[in-house]
Amino acid sequence: MRGWVMPHRTVSGRIRYTSNKPGHEGQWRGCENFTFTHHADGRVTMLARCEIAEPDPPVLRHIIYSLDANGRPFDCLVRLDVGGAFMGSGLFTFNWEAGEVVCASHGPAIGRLEQTLPIGEGLDGFGTHPIVGDAYLTKCMDLSKGPHRRQIRVLLPSPDHRGATPPMLAEVRIGLEYVGDAEAECLAGRFACHHFRILDDEGPGMGGKPHPPYDMWVTADSDRLFVKGGVGGDMATWYELEALDR
Repeated sequence: MRGWVMPHRTVSGRIRYTSNKPGHEGQWRGCENFTFTHHADGRVTMLARCEIAEPDPPVLRHIIYSLDANGRPFDCLVRLDVGGAFMGSGLFTFNWEAGEVVCASHGPAIGRLEQTLPIGEGLDGFGTHPIVGDAYLTKCMDLSKGPHRRQIRVLLPSPDHRGATPPMLAEVRIGLEYVGDAEAECLAGRFACHHFRILDDEGPGMGGKPHPPYDMWVTADSDRLFVKGGVGGDMATWYELEALDR
């Protein structure tokens, strides 16, 4: 019997979260399972389940994020549990013709609310908080310019470093640097990569607190998959791709 040929391509994998804190190096602190669906018409859908066990309280996040055929944010569904309890759900919908983004969310601390904000000029993406989303966001960089740094403007469902607040619209402007190209090895294999660095030293920072420098190695192909990377400072975290199917 001839099988069906689906008009899309699927990429899935798992990222391991560990600690780089003194005395806890290599200690497991969470994981992320993800799937990208690349549709035949150019749309992309990202699914991610993030489990952060440390620091306390633990965070469980479910994300369904879609981009349109032009690579622009289309919609995003966020569901968040913190400390084993439901914190909130939110649907973020982008209307590019009207030039606005709408958030409809609810949770024990916020009740039910709706926000409408203008998208504005120069939006570089939507920061969904999964590690794979950070890597995919680097598509906003023009690599033909060679290594360089620029400020990017990103909307978020939470300004918290872990995304552990009820889903609501927030905006951040942060530095993104294209460091250069290098091969990177991880538990899932060895990959040709672009090296990027996020630097939060130009303003009040995310949630009023600057995010420590964040290095990441991302596949050099169009999928822009996260391979490995880590955050310094008081966060002292490390992330590594440990399984990949594509």
